Amino acid sequence: MTAQDTVPRTLGTVTGGRARTGPGYGDGGRGAVREEPAEPDLPPGHGVTVARLPGGAVFSLRCVHPTADAPLVHSWMNDPDVARFWQLAHPPGQIEAYLRQQLASSYSTPFVGCLDGEPSSYWELYRADLAPFATLYTARRHDAGLRLLIGPHHSRGRGLGARLLRAVSDWQLSLDPYASRVVAEPDVRDVRGVRAHERAGFRKLRELDLPGKRAAFMARERPA
Repeated sequence: MTAQDTVPRTLGTVTGGRARTGPGYGDGGRGAVREEPAEPDLPPGHGVTVARLPGGAVFSLRCVHPTADAPLVHSWMNDPDVARFWQLAHPPGQIEAYLRQQLASSYSTPFVGCLDGEPSSYWELYRADLAPFATLYTARRHDAGLRLLIGPHHSRGRGLGARLLRAVSDWQLSLDPYASRVVAEPDVRDVRGVRAHERAGFRKLRELDLPGKRAAFMARERPA
């Protein structure tokens, strides 16, 4: 499998991206051309190794299968510590519908993260410059973005989040040479989450009012 084979639509490389025009794509309403992400190269359930973490654990991502993964994601989303920030404490059927909606998105793709093959996290990787909130900040073309949920309760609060955020943002930048940074928008109330991003190399730029939350808008620049 080549690097190009593993590029999900969220990275929207120039080769395979489709030109799209009009306001709302990080152009400040000026109608500038934007590349729309290509169709996904990773079908549901398909995985790719992202990194070997300190200590030897292998971290991989696989594209969400909405039916098979709905019970697992439902259990994580209904954890009170998670529900406070994600606000998706819904029945399994609604979670499955949400995952299908994510898979159908033109700019975002959902993934399950696995440590040595065991599911441990849920991710949404996206093209931030094509996201609806791109008009709320000074977007750069090919801005990559990510959202992370650590699933098992026993995996939280021991530094895993920072290691995973660094590994995945490194992976995103390695796959899209046109991306100069990776952005994130954790809830400002999620103090542990914000700190995990900071330990992974993200820096808070400002706060944004997004649907359902006040977000700490953060960015990790491509290493020089």
